[in-house]
Amino acid sequence: MSAPYLPLTRPTIDEDTISGVVEVLRSGWITSGPKVKELEAKLSEACAGRPVRVFNSGTCTMEIALRIAGVGPGHEVITTPLSWVATSNVILEVGARPVFVDIDPVTRNIDLDRIEAVITPATRAIIPVDLAGLPVDRDRLYAIAQKHNLRVVEDAAQSFGSNWRGRRIGACGDFVSFSFHPNKNITTIEGGALVLNDEREVKLAEQYRLQGVVRSGFDGMEVELVGGKFNLTDVAARVGLGQLPRLGEFNAKRRDLVGGYFELLNAPAHQALGLQLPPADFTQTNWHMFQVVLPEAGLSLRRAEVMAKLHAAGIGTGVHYPVIHLFAVYRRLGWKEGDFPVAERVARNILTLPLFPTMTRADVERVVEQLTAVLQAHRTP
Repeated sequence: MSAPYLPLTRPTIDEDTISGVVEVLRSGWITSGPKVKELEAKLSEACAGRPVRVFNSGTCTMEIALRIAGVGPGHEVITTPLSWVATSNVILEVGARPVFVDIDPVTRNIDLDRIEAVITPATRAIIPVDLAGLPVDRDRLYAIAQKHNLRVVEDAAQSFGSNWRGRRIGACGDFVSFSFHPNKNITTIEGGALVLNDEREVKLAEQYRLQGVVRSGFDGMEVELVGGKFNLTDVAARVGLGQLPRLGEFNAKRRDLVGGYFELLNAPAHQALGLQLPPADFTQTNWHMFQVVLPEAGLSLRRAEVMAKLHAAGIGTGVHYPVIHLFAVYRRLGWKEGDFPVAERVARNILTLPLFPTMTRADVERVVEQLTAVLQAHRTP
């Protein structure tokens, strides 16, 4: 009998959380309410007491942070081309222009050595991305930002539970945006959170979250700015409340599984396949994803064919991510192939392998065995 299909990722929702969601549904208060406030309080505790507000996605959190920072038409925001397109779409959404910087070939995060060269009088902010949960060097990042009086919106969508030199991501810095999409280390089904700096920013975040409305008394209402419809429901918040206490457990299991990937792929027979592995960071990274980069030379098939063969063998894989600047929207802004060669090479060849807490060592062995078989069968001189 063939092994069951192994997906790229799968959320872990326990029975207590499911029962808690049923209680919320029966309570009659299913939109934003007491569970949202409870989740915000718990997230604030996890972020060293900083104010946190939750939203219905980890995309709107970045847009709102840019708006709070006063970023708009005529401004520029520096970011990486290797990310989910939301990272730069939010820059366009507020009327600013994204300015891309190539990536470091080892970390696959934005190359901090290249940032200062693209700073202009129009630059207002930097949006770094912690790809796969590996933190960008926060010390160097903030030294650059402070030197040039720039705001930082940390796209920490993938790094909840990661740390920089012992300080949890979100516990310090400027704006910090988290995602709780089902493929993240913990989930609220859909949702996100924004870590803020002070009460003025909290007030603005709450206004942007729900149509700009400010209420007073029983019947007072004012609209001081144009907001959106970005609030999280109590149903989603209850899922998050069940997930949050298990973050350490989930991330520890991810580390164990990744240890298996490294052990197997670092064996001499596998090293000959020419795979580029991620940095073996077992102290700071939450291991949101495990990504390898396929060799461009010495292989007779390209990534899509590798993925198709693994799928046929019952193994799911993913691509995270195509480079942003080569999408049509960004080509129309003047970006073109060859602008960021490191990011483009990585994006052509990066492959995300299965990783989630209920996987087993046997699953890891199966993935490595099947990937190895595909690559060995299609090696060229």
